[in-house]
Amino acid sequence: MSQPTRHLAMTQWDVFSARPLEGNSLAVFSDGRGLTDAEMQSIAKEMNLSETTFILPRDPAIEREQGIRVRIFTVQEELPFAGHPTLGTAFALRSRGEETKNGKKEVVLELNVGKVPVSFEDSNGQPAFGEMTQINPTFVMQHGREAVARATGLRPEDFDDSLPIETISTGIAHTVTPLKSLAVIQNLKIDLNRAAEYLSKTAGRFFYFVTRETVDREARLHARMLFYNGEDPATGSAAGCTAAWMVAHGVAKPDERVLIEQGIEMKRPSRIFVRASFDSKSADSKSSAGKSADGKSTDNRVVNVRVGGNSVEIMRGEVYL
Repeated sequence: MSQPTRHLAMTQWDVFSARPLEGNSLAVFSDGRGLTDAEMQSIAKEMNLSETTFILPRDPAIEREQGIRVRIFTVQEELPFAGHPTLGTAFALRSRGEETKNGKKEVVLELNVGKVPVSFEDSNGQPAFGEMTQINPTFVMQHGREAVARATGLRPEDFDDSLPIETISTGIAHTVTPLKSLAVIQNLKIDLNRAAEYLSKTAGRFFYFVTRETVDREARLHARMLFYNGEDPATGSAAGCTAAWMVAHGVAKPDERVLIEQGIEMKRPSRIFVRASFDSKSADSKSSAGKSADGKSTDNRVVNVRVGGNSVEIMRGEVYL
């Protein structure tokens, strides 16, 4: 006998944008129960977006205590954490009333990396704004510019020598790489194979290129991330790492909410708002002391990393299996 056809409801969201057809697209499946890991991966490949998420409903009492279980897949692999899928999935859950449960304007997700709360602010007639709190950062290591130049194919003079190249993790490790100008980042071309080989040896997952020259005067940084032989319109996990990096190195003040612009070169402009706190008193901070390229400690006690933005529902449908 043939197996009955399964109908899987999904919505698609444009994340880190208040306007349709901008930001980073995300497919959200509202009930992934019964799907195998292989099926989830195949569906993510079928969606062909940066990421696809699967909500796995559980008993309400468990969800109140542990959060709503969500798994995140790229076209190639499952991720323990990613920013735009977390924010977009929280918006999808908010749209079906999860935000108002227990009287809180908050949705808590249980990801592979742990619990990640997403809070929502009063819109006052404006598009709703959501903000996730990522896990406290680990400052892994700083890098020499010559080594990164060799790994990426860039020139040493392309980098901003007033700021460090640094690998930081708030759930997934990104190597924040400051470039000297908007012209350099707009014409960015790197050797992805050599870059991946270098990153595999230095605990980073992806390079996140930033510059303090911006298109929008309101933005603090302009960013790009090239990966999987393509480009990401908005990278919330990398933006969280960059928020910690900015506070640690004086690019942003503690708790100052600043804008990172991304996706402009690929005609998918994204607006990512970030902030982080600095705990100068606690000797037992959850952020870790790493080592720089010259062996010096990078003991930056940055905590409470928050990444926020808007999301727009753009599509509803069903997938038949």
